[in-house]
Amino acid sequence: MIFKVLGTEITLPTTTGTATSFSEARRVRLCNISGANREITIVATQSGTVIGKFTLPPTNGAGQGGIEIIEKEYTECIFASGANVKAVKVGFVAVI
Repeated sequence: MIFKVLGTEITLPTTTGTATSFSEARRVRLCNISGANREITIVATQSGTVIGKFTLPPTNGAGQGGIEIIEKEYTECIFASGANVKAVKVGFVAVI
């Protein structure tokens, strides 16, 4: 998989009031380094209506699993149910 990094990786916020759109990103790469499942929530805006949720499992010792790239609307925001989920705005994704 190839993607272009368009920002600096941050720790994903853990509340809807601090959810981020990643400067209105279309795609965001998520990496769960917490050691536990984390629920990822997409909201219409900070503190807004929930668009959807999914469980992101943790990465294992070999760095596998727990990494996803999601596509969202530019203004939609994301937050995690707990700490240690890293995220970064990314561009076009290609699979080779």
